[in-house]
Parts: sequence; C-alpha cells; structure tokens
Amino acid sequence: MQSDTELLKRLYDRFNARDIEAALAAMHKDVMWANGMDGGHVYGHEGVRNYWTRQWTTIDPHVEPTGFSGGADGAFDVEVHQIVRDLNGNMLSNKMVGHIFRIEDGLIKRFDIR
Repeated sequence: MQSDTELLKRLYDRFNARDIEAALAAMHKDVMWANGMDGGHVYGHEGVRNYWTRQWTTIDPHVEPTGFSGGADGAFDVEVHQIVRDLNGNMLSNKMVGHIFRIEDGLIKRFDIR
C-alpha cells in the first residue's frame, strides 16, 4: 500500500500529464474538490473531470509539490510551486501555494486551497 505522500506525488504527476483517469483513481468517488477558478467546490469524479477539462481549455497550469506535512487536525498539507501559462505559453502566474488534502482509506476525500 502506498503512503499518503506517494499518493499525492502521483496525483500531481498525473495532473501535469493531463491523465485525468489516473488522477481520479486516487480520489474517493464522492471527492470534494476546491474550484480555484470560480470558488467553491466541485463534487465527485464527474465534477473534477468537468472542472479540469474546462480549466485546460483556458489555461496551462503546472504544479510541483515541494513539501509535505501532516496537519494538526489530520489534514495533509502540501506546499506547491504553481506556474500558470496561457495557451500560447505566456506566463500568467508563478508562485507558491498551499494545498490541503484529507485522505480516507487510501483515497483523497477532500481538497482545499490555502
């Protein structure tokens, strides 16, 4: 069984590769996922699939985790270097962000942006 860190590293890798199905395999079927574009959350595999598909038609995000730590309340915190480009390759954003995950039974149950 893979560790939470390995699970999250694979998630980021599959997101950057635009491999939606492999990324969704790391998530609970009823996952609650932060919508960084519009606010709020999307729900379930279809919600994440639709959100990412729409996102990738407007921007080209790339996320690299740089640090992992367990939070006091059972959450898993990830420091992330996020680069966002437009579809022509022009840099829109280059910054560090914080991601918060809740993992249950080896699957991501919830994702929030700090």
